[in-house]
Amino acid sequence: MKTQYYTATTFDGFIADEHNSLDWLFEVDEGGQNPFAEFFAGVGAFAMGSTTYEWILAHEKALDDPEKWLSPYGDTPAWVFTSRDLPAIPGANLHFVRGDVAPVHADMVAAAQGKNIWLVGGGELVGQFADAGLLDEVILGVAPVTLGGGAPVLPRRITSSRFTLTGARPIGQFAYLTYDVSPPI
Repeated sequence: MKTQYYTATTFDGFIADEHNSLDWLFEVDEGGQNPFAEFFAGVGAFAMGSTTYEWILAHEKALDDPEKWLSPYGDTPAWVFTSRDLPAIPGANLHFVRGDVAPVHADMVAAAQGKNIWLVGGGELVGQFADAGLLDEVILGVAPVTLGGGAPVLPRRITSSRFTLTGARPIGQFAYLTYDVSPPI
């Protein structure tokens, strides 16, 4: 069981533009492959921040059409870190939480039943897991796009001594890089 940050990023290290848009991502060719399906098959629980969740609500219209959530994620339990009250997608196995990531991680481990935990994003939330020594692996789909600004992939300083490259492979226009992450010293 691993806690993994699986995300797409631009050449210049952004996961969304300054308006939290992911439009850039959907313009990149995956060469007819679907690496996400293979990845998600190993996921038993996942977490995201409120900005990511609200993007799904706005762009996927998941409140009006819950199948937009249920089709990719099924009943896999999801935790949404937020300081506000947010609407729940009907039929989705959602847990709205706030505060320290450590006790939530423990709940996610129990719910995942031996499968992996996916940290969807954003980068600040993932950084909190990394700070707490609860991030085991980073999988980056690097796209040939530059944004010049936006939401950074991981908005904090983590030196190379904590990362070990374990895989690199091309998929369409993406370069998928996988790194093991050591806990902070």
